[in-house]
Amino acid sequence: MRVHVADHPLIAQKVTVLRDERTPSPQFRQLTAELVSLLTYEATRGIRTEKVAVTTPVGPAEGIALSHPRPLIVPILRAGLGMLQGITDLLPTAEVGFLGIKRDEETLVPHTYANRLPDDLTGRQVYIIDPMLATGGTLIDSIAYVLERGATEVTCICLIGAPEGVAAVEAAVGDANVTIVLGALDSHLNEKGYIVPGLGDAGDRLFGTAN
Repeated sequence: MRVHVADHPLIAQKVTVLRDERTPSPQFRQLTAELVSLLTYEATRGIRTEKVAVTTPVGPAEGIALSHPRPLIVPILRAGLGMLQGITDLLPTAEVGFLGIKRDEETLVPHTYANRLPDDLTGRQVYIIDPMLATGGTLIDSIAYVLERGATEVTCICLIGAPEGVAAVEAAVGDANVTIVLGALDSHLNEKGYIVPGLGDAGDRLFGTAN
């Protein structure tokens, strides 16, 4: 497994504003989309392409196009939906599937309650998007889900992560072709399984349901 923590001042600045409890929901959503686009740029360096020929106004040229089968983007419901625009802006031809996984607030164990993915993912590159990599349970289940269906390469894009979650995912995936791309790697998890310093509940802040 590979872990890439993006090192760019624009990414760090956007993460800082997302952390601020005074940032309102509309601005939080917009910044999330912008941050995900920047992280997608980092995450897709190895995206599969094929050579194509085009004709410019002055003559023939050789370029590239995304290979088939198309990459599959999998937002983890519900918070992953807030990241979808940022990645589809850069990958408008990608296919989109959905996984609904909810973490039990007491046991911290994730449960899958919705699945809108193709049954056969043989040979597919899959991009899983979820704002927070906390305990790692949700991401571990999601990665296992797509690998069992034949995906050969999985890239996970998260706004922020905790060392405990990264270690848990690494232990679970073994030598599978998995990459995690983070906007920031934070200090630790608290006793409730929240990332510290984190940014609070990403889903609540994205959709304006914070208390």
